[in-house]
Amino acid sequence: MTIRLHCFGESGNSYKAALALELSGLDWEPVKVDFFAGEARSDAWRTENPMGEAPVLVDGAFRLSQSGAIQQWITDRTGTFGGAGDERYEVLRWVLWDNHKLSSQAGMTRFLVNFLPADKRPDAVIAFTQGRLKAAYGVLNDHLAGRDWIVGGGPTNADLSCCSYLYYPEPFGFDRTDWPHIDAWLDRIAALPGWKHPYDLMPRALPGPAA
Repeated sequence: MTIRLHCFGESGNSYKAALALELSGLDWEPVKVDFFAGEARSDAWRTENPMGEAPVLVDGAFRLSQSGAIQQWITDRTGTFGGAGDERYEVLRWVLWDNHKLSSQAGMTRFLVNFLPADKRPDAVIAFTQGRLKAAYGVLNDHLAGRDWIVGGGPTNADLSCCSYLYYPEPFGFDRTDWPHIDAWLDRIAALPGWKHPYDLMPRALPGPAA
């Protein structure tokens, strides 16, 4: 049975799960969540997923939300991206760091800058989160100096989690050229067999130009 991932292209958290599925070689298909039309806030959606979020993975009767949990499910299913030995805890450490320090701030900032009407954008909040993001980019950039991957000798969930919002074309205060080690790392991930940009991997919830 084909795994179904309820997701949408604009969601970096959906991309974490979709990219892990794609690179793992599992048989899966994306199912569009009409997020901007309010589907994730509907009673029907919350009956299936009380957290009211995307992505949601469905494999037969099994359902799972939260990108980090889905990535771990893929690791347990395929043996990929989890790290070896004690590196597993380092992978988990970076996934948790990303969820708290990087993706959460990047996702909110990108939403505020690009998906709200101009007169609704809270400039002070955007400036504050961009400052927090600059600190996170510095941590990641420094860590990647002299290494190809965040943990160990190959890509792991740490990489697939931390990279998620950094490929999007919409401006939110991140310029790859300002962070040379992140820039080179993103190129290495994009060179992996099977890699796809989020807008090529998942259906978009809003019309827009190509990536």
